[in-house]
Amino acid sequence: MKKVQTGQVIEFYSNSCLVKTEFGKFSSLAIKNVVVGDYVELEIIQDSKKITCRIQSVLNRETKLSKTLGSKRKLFAANISHVGIIVTPKPKTSTEFIDKWILKSKLSNIEPFIINNKIDADSDREYKDKLDIYKKINIKVINCSAKHGDNIGELINFLKDKCSLFVGNSGAGKSTLSSRLIGKNLKTNALSNDQGVHTTSISSLYEIEDNIKIIDSPGMRDIEITDYPKEQIINGFEEILVAAKYCKFSDCNHINNEGCFVLESLANGQINQSRYNNFIKFRDHG
Repeated sequence: MKKVQTGQVIEFYSNSCLVKTEFGKFSSLAIKNVVVGDYVELEIIQDSKKITCRIQSVLNRETKLSKTLGSKRKLFAANISHVGIIVTPKPKTSTEFIDKWILKSKLSNIEPFIINNKIDADSDREYKDKLDIYKKINIKVINCSAKHGDNIGELINFLKDKCSLFVGNSGAGKSTLSSRLIGKNLKTNALSNDQGVHTTSISSLYEIEDNIKIIDSPGMRDIEITDYPKEQIINGFEEILVAAKYCKFSDCNHINNEGCFVLESLANGQINQSRYNNFIKFRDHG
């Protein structure tokens, strides 16, 4: 067995992590800023009693996601390719929640998509119109029922060769959906490290067939976006970004400036009102 191996962090605890390599899974003390999904160089230390491991370095991250805790930004996952935003009629998911996650994903070079969960529940015209907003801007929408398993096959097919993180409001069915896909009840899943100490996993990465990777990160619901520069916010609203290129003035505020093509597109229905409202809110108020 090689003394130094490359592996991926698949479980992260408060002070240790589990790393998967081609030779098996190894527990290691965590180093600063390592997160679930990271690829790492792992040193294997073998003595007469047991094998111990030490992470030497974190390899280059393709993508990373962070959350703001007080005045600090803290990484919580790396190398994610897609974020699945779980949307439900009850409890009702707001366009603000959806647009926040589309923005965060886009600014992190991650592809967002929508999971319309609870298709067995009644939904009104307003809810269907909400989903249409995102279909029109080419956000992938997959309909399913995590509870009953309806249309799970389409979701599995979409997830092939991707590393995805699911996000949703409380009651949206994130744990139910993840449990169905992974084949393990995440609500009751007890985890322990190699020292026999039961602890709470901050995040876990599950790999199933067809190279599907799912990162489960408890507590990932609403997020703050106040730490993004104002000028970057438009990048989460592609239809507004495109329209803004045709404004009369390059420094157009898209609120009351003369020759604003964004406002013209809003008036003729090319830009949705709720998307516009959220853009202005996120940019000017955080």
